[in-house]
Amino acid sequence: MIKISFPDGAVREYPAGSSSMDIAKSISEGLARKILAASVNGQVWDASRPIYADSSLKLLTWDDTDGKSTFWHSSAHLMAEAVESMFPGVKFWVGPAVERGFYYDMDLGDRTISEDDLRKLESKMAELSKHNSPYIRKEIPKPEAVAYFAEKGDEYKLDLLSGLTDGEITFYTQGEFTDLCRGPHIPHTGLIKAIKLTSIAGAYWKGDEKNKQLTRVYGVTFPNQKELDEYLLLLEEAKKRDHRKLGKELGIFTFDDDIGPGLPLWMPNGTVIIEELERLAKETEQDAGYKRVVTPHIAKESLYLTSGHLPYYAESMYPPMELEGVKYYLKAMNCPHHHKIFDAEPKSYKDLPLRLAEYGTCYRYEQSGELFGLMRVRCLHMNDAHIYCSREQFAEEFRAVNDMYLKYFKIFGIDKYVMRLSLHDPAKLGQKYIDEPELWLETEEMVRQVLKESNIPYVEVPDEGAFYGPKIDVQIWSIIGREFTLATNQVDFAQGRRFKLSYTNKDNQPEVPLIIHRAPLGTHERFIGFLLEHYAGKFPLWLAPVQVKVLPISDKFVEYSRKVVAELKKADIRAELDDRNEKIGKKIRDTELMKVPYMFVIGEKEIAEESVSVRKQGKGDAGMVPLSEILLTLKAEKENRQ
Repeated sequence: MIKISFPDGAVREYPAGSSSMDIAKSISEGLARKILAASVNGQVWDASRPIYADSSLKLLTWDDTDGKSTFWHSSAHLMAEAVESMFPGVKFWVGPAVERGFYYDMDLGDRTISEDDLRKLESKMAELSKHNSPYIRKEIPKPEAVAYFAEKGDEYKLDLLSGLTDGEITFYTQGEFTDLCRGPHIPHTGLIKAIKLTSIAGAYWKGDEKNKQLTRVYGVTFPNQKELDEYLLLLEEAKKRDHRKLGKELGIFTFDDDIGPGLPLWMPNGTVIIEELERLAKETEQDAGYKRVVTPHIAKESLYLTSGHLPYYAESMYPPMELEGVKYYLKAMNCPHHHKIFDAEPKSYKDLPLRLAEYGTCYRYEQSGELFGLMRVRCLHMNDAHIYCSREQFAEEFRAVNDMYLKYFKIFGIDKYVMRLSLHDPAKLGQKYIDEPELWLETEEMVRQVLKESNIPYVEVPDEGAFYGPKIDVQIWSIIGREFTLATNQVDFAQGRRFKLSYTNKDNQPEVPLIIHRAPLGTHERFIGFLLEHYAGKFPLWLAPVQVKVLPISDKFVEYSRKVVAELKKADIRAELDDRNEKIGKKIRDTELMKVPYMFVIGEKEIAEESVSVRKQGKGDAGMVPLSEILLTLKAEKENRQ
């Protein structure tokens, strides 16, 4: 018999070799019908895989992230079976689950997949799913696996096998399709009841543009049609809110081949938003006792060797420049520079906590295939700061940073969020993580306690900490339910010692400070990308690049309209005049499309009464209002960041 421990603390005994599905059935047949996979000792397994030793077990359903991921990865295999039936001889690379759905990269030879083919493939997948074919896992010796794919002439799977050894190789088969795969998979194809193949794209093999371009087919599946229909409606709304589309239409940012991929150019409208976000951050941080600093964009190799970012982070850094025999790197992170500022002058306990803030420009070499609008870029402007404090001050400082996040969530209308407490993996100490097991456990518990005492929703995620300490990844959801990673709040117990930072404590002895890395607004790039989608381009007044558009009905009202614009600017309202020789209806439509919060329509009556006729974005006519009165309203709305 083996002992199985459940998430609620219960422990039950089962015969050795029982599968997660057997265990689910022993609890209830209804539960067993919902099981997609299982987490066994923290690893996701097939529900049919036998368990031979005492284990912790979590049964995974559609409501679990790992359950959905397993469902979508299994759907990728079902799609591959359908593709293989329509395109004999096709070769497959990888078919992972993604944030919402799945894709498979494939080599079709000289053939192509069309939009019409996607509909045919959907029908074929639906037909195959009804066979209720089980996903069968089989461990394969490497020579046998190599022989199998060599016979098929599949260079892609042979390449994958070259990095594997005996004991690491498994095949999965469902119906007529077999693939090299480590799994896991759902019990059978019949669970996949609603299918939509969403798009076709090109993808270089291994993400390297020097390699052959493969065909990538994206799809999404659900356990019922209702959820798929709801998702498709959400997808349509998401397309309207795509930050890349809105950024171009509203003149927020652009990219240019002569500048380079992943290096956004901020247009005047986008620069206004950047400046308003910086103003908010500076005001907030000044009130919280931060001191602003500025650091260079490059530094010597020795700085990053001291910090430990080299070699841990080398793949994400631009290659070095060598001048006079010295290597210089573009700055990929601000923290080492801030540590040098801390160390520039002697410190005592009376100087702590010291909070150094900077909107620092960093450069990170993201892979070409990972670049995505403003969400993944190579040049980023980070709302960064580092707090140097004693252990006694840590809890209060860490809590204050989290409170700052909550303040920002309220301002931007972010109602759904969760903090991901990212922990280390003890097995990777000295490789991925600083080899300080006791400090890892101590600092992780310190962060955990702050989160519990603050009643902030959080989840714990193993093996995702920074190399120098645990961190919080802040996950937020836009108004249409899309998830974004906003920023991090990190604990650092290693950098202080690496840089030999110290302060004189109350006993007149040197002591190494704890360091908190934080960036509540993340980067301009990612956060503005999020806001574009969150607001659908309809920024609140305080953030809007143009806050008021003044629209004279005809040329004879232009002079008064200019005076209105002048009064608005005097009140620090960003205003523009539309004096084109166009009908007022077209001027209103064009202004609506540019998402300007307010329009002032000017005609004879407005001039006579020193007023303006107000139209609000998306709400239409708000009536005629004295100019002096609307100025006060706008100033209050802007200053309060409503």
